Amino acid sequence: MTGSVAKMTERVFLSLGSNLGDREANLAGAISALETHKEITHVRSASFYESVFLGEGDQPDYLNTVVEFNSSFQPFDLFDHICQIEQMMGRPKERTKNIPRSIDIDILCHGDSVLETDILMIPHPRIAFRKFVLIPFHELAPDFIIPGVNVSVENLLHVCIDASIVVKHSLESRA
Repeated sequence: MTGSVAKMTERVFLSLGSNLGDREANLAGAISALETHKEITHVRSASFYESVFLGEGDQPDYLNTVVEFNSSFQPFDLFDHICQIEQMMGRPKERTKNIPRSIDIDILCHGDSVLETDILMIPHPRIAFRKFVLIPFHELAPDFIIPGVNVSVENLLHVCIDASIVVKHSLESRA
């Protein structure tokens, strides 16, 4: 008796950001690249949001969103796929922190996984401190419980100490 075994899928949330070049096109291109992989289905994106760079130094403003999908990728396989998308879109292979970039993709949550390694931490360790993540995450899944923290996205947003301004972005029309 032969038959295919259905792969288990997990509910995944990613944060996407861009502050170089055509930021809208960069986010849309990354979302499209995710949608084309057979291990990723039912992709939904929150609205795009403008936010200032929170680190040291002067950088252009970011455009951010959160994407939700189902995936049969294991966390490290998903991380590898995300790195390939970032490199395809011009990000250097070396993941230097706090530099301007055409695309930055972070895994926020992967099912109920809780991982802590040198290269990958799930859930993302700074979710609770970033309104530019929590606001679009809340748009998609306010009642989602962050694994390991056991607090909803809505509750995290209400207690977030990030005082930065995050504004819904109006998409530029292209004729």
